Amino acid sequence: MADREIIVPESMRAIVERAGYAPAVRVGEIVYVVGQVGRTPDLQVIEDPAEQFAAAWENVRIVLEAAGCSFADMVDVTTYHVGMARHMDVFREVKNRLVPREGYAWTRIGVSELAHPGLLVEIKCVAHRPGG
Repeated sequence: MADREIIVPESMRAIVERAGYAPAVRVGEIVYVVGQVGRTPDLQVIEDPAEQFAAAWENVRIVLEAAGCSFADMVDVTTYHVGMARHMDVFREVKNRLVPREGYAWTRIGVSELAHPGLLVEIKCVAHRPGG
């Protein structure tokens, strides 16, 4: 079995204990980041779409950083959207402001709902750890 490391940033311990999953798993040089959403530190869904999208990207950044990576190390991103046509312009503006615009594959998928009412996006990614 390949070398496997479970990645749990300190700020995400509560959700890990409650939900029972790892925010990321590193296997060799590859880091698999589970879908991240836009919630407050006390796990409340953020209502404003732009703020929710920024918080989701911030959670991705926190997990990547805990794994020794950054946005620049992402190789594959998948985003799941509720109301994709309605919110894509805002999502893209937030993403382009916070995340490098190239260097990774990006798949967008429209869905009818996510884990909690009010969530508009879930972002998962795969990164290649630098120096690996």
